[in-house]
Amino acid sequence: MEFTLFTMLNGISYGLLLFMLSSGLTLIFSMMGVLNFAHASFYMLGAYIAYTISSVVGFWPALLLAPIAVGLLGALVERYGLRPLHRFGHIPELLFTFGLSFLIVELVQLIWGRAAVQYAIPKELDGPLFTLFSTSFPAYRAFMMVVALAMLGGIWLVLTRTRVGLVIQAALTHPEAAEALGHNVPRIFMWVFGGGSALAGLAGVIGGNAFVTEPAMAATVGSIIFVVVVVGGMGSLAGAFVASLLIGIMQTTAVALDYSLAHLLGWTGVAVTPDTPAYALLNVTIAQSAAILPYLLLVLILIFRPKGLMGTRE
Repeated sequence: MEFTLFTMLNGISYGLLLFMLSSGLTLIFSMMGVLNFAHASFYMLGAYIAYTISSVVGFWPALLLAPIAVGLLGALVERYGLRPLHRFGHIPELLFTFGLSFLIVELVQLIWGRAAVQYAIPKELDGPLFTLFSTSFPAYRAFMMVVALAMLGGIWLVLTRTRVGLVIQAALTHPEAAEALGHNVPRIFMWVFGGGSALAGLAGVIGGNAFVTEPAMAATVGSIIFVVVVVGGMGSLAGAFVASLLIGIMQTTAVALDYSLAHLLGWTGVAVTPDTPAYALLNVTIAQSAAILPYLLLVLILIFRPKGLMGTRE
């Protein structure tokens, strides 16, 4: 009971953080067709900017100001970097964002250094939310879950219940008609890209102090974001949500399972000795293979359902 409850809670909290990261990339791709390889770098910038702001005025102003700063930076990147490349197709866009990711890492190292910074959890949330069976669940992880769910609700409301959301969807499906009605479609795309970057920055504010804020943090989560987006379905926000929770729970559960094929064979009465063929492989535990499980899921999805769990594009 204890193992199941806390594993599920930790998996859901990690999955919701993955959703905060992948939602911005999903929005950008679904509306602009741009696969932003620098998206995880905006996540890193959110963490570092929040660290700088929080060291001066505290965590709560940083929670608001850092995503705004990252969103404005993303809007400038789209306006002066990506927009001139749109007419040349997707390959130049990919190369631009790929190079931008390395540039941001170098700038972060120049400004904040190569070592991890002491970006601390706010005192109000630094403690257990509850204790059950002598195991505590951190209040900050619950805060992460609340912010992620609030963000999901906010995105849904904006896209489906506001005039801004209707204009954005019209610009996506019928850009010529939207322009004929007087809407500036390139400007809409600029703010969509900025909004997606702001969501990544928000994930950095929340995740930077829950984990580690260091120059390698973008590379750590960069690949897993694309796994979430592809597994969920390219451009599907609901698919990204489902895939994030699935991968979060799967990895968290796997890390807690210290079993191997040798254990399973031992339960059936088959002894595994150093002379057994593939002895090393048989002794690899589920916990040791947890890091590759999302990529195995990605391969299976691409084989059996290329459009993803809830996607519409192959």
